[in-house]
Amino acid sequence: MLNVEGINLYYGASHALRDVSLTAEAGKITCVLGRNGVGKTSLMRALVGLQGVRSGTVRWEGHDITAMKPHERARHGIALVPQGREIFPRLTVMENLETGMAPLPRGQKKIDEDVFGLFPVLHEMRNRRGGDLSGGQQQQLAIARALVTRPRLLLLDEPTEGIQPSIIKDIGRVIRDLANRGTMAIVLVEQYFEFARELADRFILLQRGEVVVAGDASRLEDDEVRRYLTV
Repeated sequence: MLNVEGINLYYGASHALRDVSLTAEAGKITCVLGRNGVGKTSLMRALVGLQGVRSGTVRWEGHDITAMKPHERARHGIALVPQGREIFPRLTVMENLETGMAPLPRGQKKIDEDVFGLFPVLHEMRNRRGGDLSGGQQQQLAIARALVTRPRLLLLDEPTEGIQPSIIKDIGRVIRDLANRGTMAIVLVEQYFEFARELADRFILLQRGEVVVAGDASRLEDDEVRRYLTV
């Protein structure tokens, strides 16, 4: 289980996260909601160690990982699908997937065929450059690259951004399938409310770096939640 307790994150004098707490457990999807600029990506960066926190703790599977470097967290089974995908456009699909193998022990550096089962189009296009793929295919590649590491905690930062509706549905099915296997905790940052509502088991809603509403998925129907998400 992931337990985040009261973390505070600063960029210089700017207080980006204010006493933020959340939990994520295997087999469940925790959604992080909020408008642009409220601290959602900062939270993801804090969870993978790309941005240090000034106070609070991050615990994963009973271990305090607050001070761990990103590569150490990756070896503990944590993977991030970043906002904007960040694939390597000049590398082939296979080469992009292989870049995800770095945290794996030497004897496990291979791509599980299950990755291609989840995203068949990547097998068809395995020799194409990443930059030649559509935006939706690149997003599938970014998720697949994270799955190559065999994570037990998967963090997804706005995976529907700029993606056509048919691919959004495919990605949603994959995320739910991964959760239903019961071996992976998932934290999903999302602005597309309908997508989040369909997938969330629990959620937190951020406003100006603070958690203003939190609870199980049933609360996503509350007017209070919608008020914070309305532009």
